Amino acid sequence: MSGDIAVLGAGMHPWGKWGRSFVEYGTVAARAALADAGVDWTDVHSVVGADTVRGGYPGYVAGATFAQALGWQGARVTSVYAACASGAQAINTARAQILAGMADAVLVVGADAAPKGFFAPAGGDRHDDPDWLRFRVLGATNPAYFGLYARRRMALHGDTVEDFAQVKVKNAAAGALNPNARYRKAVSTEEVAASAVVADPLRLLDICATSDGAAALVLTSMDFARRHGATDPVRIRAVSTVTPTYPKAVLDLPDIATDSAAAVEPCPHSFRASIARAAYEEAGIGPEELSLAEVYDLSTALELEWYEDLGLCGTGEGAKLVRDGATALGGRIPVNASGGLASFGEAVPAQAIAQVCELTWQLRGTAGARQIAGARVGITANQGLFGHGSSVVAVR
Repeated sequence: MSGDIAVLGAGMHPWGKWGRSFVEYGTVAARAALADAGVDWTDVHSVVGADTVRGGYPGYVAGATFAQALGWQGARVTSVYAACASGAQAINTARAQILAGMADAVLVVGADAAPKGFFAPAGGDRHDDPDWLRFRVLGATNPAYFGLYARRRMALHGDTVEDFAQVKVKNAAAGALNPNARYRKAVSTEEVAASAVVADPLRLLDICATSDGAAALVLTSMDFARRHGATDPVRIRAVSTVTPTYPKAVLDLPDIATDSAAAVEPCPHSFRASIARAAYEEAGIGPEELSLAEVYDLSTALELEWYEDLGLCGTGEGAKLVRDGATALGGRIPVNASGGLASFGEAVPAQAIAQVCELTWQLRGTAGARQIAGARVGITANQGLFGHGSSVVAVR
């Protein structure tokens, strides 16, 4: 256990397709987080930016991009890239600086202006890039990957397309209550079933969109928080950024091969499960203590997988959890009370930060119509390409 840090401020730019620069979105979110924290920009000692790699040169120096946009004031800057886990890696970098005594107050920002349609690798031929290879050699686009996982769940656990649709219905109901969400409309299982097939068995409404958006946090030492009048702030207790353990028996794109198991026994749990286990171990808690979870619902079927990976239920029991209403608002363990990516879409550098924003508002009791009564402990879960996993535990 490495010690708590305080979440003093949380802010977002609403998500959608706005057609403007990611710098604008991130600056709006940063100013909102500073205002929420009651902290002047000049009191920030460090800025950690989660990179976007699609916004041109400024995307590769995201920390400096936002420091310049807010006005140079001497703060140190760091830029972090870890695919979809970039935001959590940025949070972890900020936490390390705070616990090391390098900074008392750190601004973490992630923002993106996503392209239209589903993500694809950058142009050019890169034969040593597994992401390029899975598109060019296998034709395995992201929706194809999601569809394969859905088919695997159907074959192994008996999940149905109706189970997947229930996840969308649940998340859309929560997203309809979230002013920062892109999609704020409840849907029915019939509407999911009537939407176009993208990667059988998944329909359009089973798969998250790509979006513009931003999220930001002001993270501080506990002493700084107390000096600024926050006697009982939301605290980050753990950040997991573990990598996979080999050998792996199940393909997990963009990896398109497994290594030999001749000398080493396979790990007893999956990569995603190991992400959560590391977070629980560091935080000194178990899944039974959770009030809520924010998970990476790239598709409805993948959300069900996260239930099991987080230990909310046994292997193969994820669909039963959603059928019973346990993961809905008002259920035993609400998952994606924000509406999830189903309601927001992907803005890659921002999404893991946005998950912590939702935990912060829920643990403060300020989440409005989607508030979870008595929320005290929350966890996020997120997976990026190339072995980038992330999970954050926040408590109050």
